[in-house]
Amino acid sequence: MAAGEHRVSRRSAGPRRVPGQRLLIGGEWVEPDLGHYEVIDPATEEVVGLAPEASRDQVYEAAAAARDAFEAWSRTAPEERAAVLDRAADVIQREFDAYAELARAETGATTGTARGMQVAVGVSRFRRYARGALEPVEQGLPPQVNEAGPMGRAGVLGALAARRPVGVVTCITSYNNPWANPAGKVAPALAMGNTVVVKPAPQDPLSVYRMAEALAEAGAPPGVVNVVSGSRTEAGEAAVDSPDVDMVSFTGSTAVGQRIGEVCGRSMKRQLLELGGKGAALVFDDADLDSAVLGIGTTFAFYSGQICTAPTRVLAQRGVYERLVERLGAFAGRLKVGDPAERDTVVGPVISAAHRERVESYIELGRKEGARLVVGGERPDAARGFYVAPALLADCGNGMRVVREEIFGPVVVVVPFGDEEEGVALANDSDYGLIDYVWSGDVARAFRVARRLRAGGVGVNTVGRNMEAPFGGFKKSGVGRDVGSYALHAYSELQAIVWPGG
Repeated sequence: MAAGEHRVSRRSAGPRRVPGQRLLIGGEWVEPDLGHYEVIDPATEEVVGLAPEASRDQVYEAAAAARDAFEAWSRTAPEERAAVLDRAADVIQREFDAYAELARAETGATTGTARGMQVAVGVSRFRRYARGALEPVEQGLPPQVNEAGPMGRAGVLGALAARRPVGVVTCITSYNNPWANPAGKVAPALAMGNTVVVKPAPQDPLSVYRMAEALAEAGAPPGVVNVVSGSRTEAGEAAVDSPDVDMVSFTGSTAVGQRIGEVCGRSMKRQLLELGGKGAALVFDDADLDSAVLGIGTTFAFYSGQICTAPTRVLAQRGVYERLVERLGAFAGRLKVGDPAERDTVVGPVISAAHRERVESYIELGRKEGARLVVGGERPDAARGFYVAPALLADCGNGMRVVREEIFGPVVVVVPFGDEEEGVALANDSDYGLIDYVWSGDVARAFRVARRLRAGGVGVNTVGRNMEAPFGGFKKSGVGRDVGSYALHAYSELQAIVWPGG
C-alpha cells in the first residue's frame, strides 16, 4: 500500500481562515513546534484545514505520556475499558454527518464510501472492541504429570496461558481510510489495556483528531490516547524509535514497513505490519462472469483503487479471456468519474497530484511494456481535482512491472493462463500475498485452488470480507494478523503461569 509515501500538496501562501489543529499529548492540546501544513481536498484542491507539524521531541513527549498512563490504564477493569469504547462510538455516531463530510473532503472518497465504509466502520469497530474488552484473557491448560528429576520432585503441575497488554503502542495509519484503519488499531489496543501514540497519515490526519476528541469525551484518561502528526519523516521516525514504545502497528507501503521492521528489530519491539498487495483474481472458464466482473470492478470503483485488498491482477483462463476483458472494459467505461460529493459519482479522485502522476506513469509504462490499453487512463475534463479514469490493461505478461508492482490506483491488468497448474503458479509468482480471489463454478476446485495460494486470505466467488476472520499477509504483504479477536491477540503478549497441583 502506498500510504505515507507521498508528500502532502502545499498551496501558495495566502490568507488562512481555518484555525490550526493542535496535537494531543498527555491529555493536553498542544501547539506544534514546527507550525502547520495544509490538508488538501483531492477533489477541489482547496484547503480542508491546517494540520500540526510535530517535532521529534513532541513525539517523544507523547510516547512518554503514554508510558506514564500505562500502569493505571492496564489495571482498569475490562468493563471500564469497554464503557469508554462504547461511549466513544456514541460520540462518533452523534457527530456522524460532520465526521463523514470531513472524511470525504480529506480523502476524496465518495459520500457513500465516507459514510458507509469509513465513519460507519469506525463506529462498528469501537463497538466490536468494547465487547472484545470483555473476552476472556486467561485459559486453563491441562495439568501435566512430571516424573522426579533434576527439575524437582514428581508431581502434577497446573498451567494458565494469559494474555497481557504489550505496553505503549504506536499506531501509524494509512491515508485510504482515516476512520476504519485507526479504529481498527486504537480500539483493540485500548481494549487490551495498552496506551497508544497515533501517527496519522499526513494526507488526512484531521479525522483522527476528531476520533481522539471522541475518546477524550468518552472518558479515556489523559495520556491513554495521544495523537501527533506531521508531513515530514521525523515525526514517523520518532514514533517508531522512541524508547518508550513497545510495539508498532503500521499500515502502509512495503518499503516503509521494511524500514520500520529494521528499527523495531534493533530493540526487539513487537510489530504488526499490514503492507502492500497485488491481489490475484483467478477466473476459470466455468466462472460466473457477471459475479467476477462486479467483484474485480471494485478496483475501479471503490476509493479509486486505493485499497491494498483490491483484485488488481486478473488471471483469466483462455476460454473466457476475451469475454472477460470485453466485459471489464465495458464496466469501467460506464463508471462516472467526478465530484465525490455528487450522488451518482462512482470514481472520485486519487489522494494527490503526485499520486495521480504515479498512476499515470504506470499506465504509460504498461503500454511501453506491450500491454493493450483497453479503456481509461486519461484525465477527465475537470477544472480541478486529481482525477484519472479507470484503466484496463490486457494482454499482459507476468514479468511486466505493471503486473508485479502495486499501483494503488484504478488500474486492472489481465494475464491469460491455460490450466489450473499454470494459474496457481502465476498467482503465487508475486512478492505479495495479502488477499487473492478465485472465481469458478466448481466449488471443489475453487477451494482446492484457494488452499494452494500463498496469501493471507482468499475470496471464493466474492470480494466480501468476514470481519471476524484473521487479516494479514504472506511474504512482503506483512507480519501478523488482526481483525476480530485476532486483533486482541495481536495487541497482547502471552504469559504462562505454572503452579504445583495438590
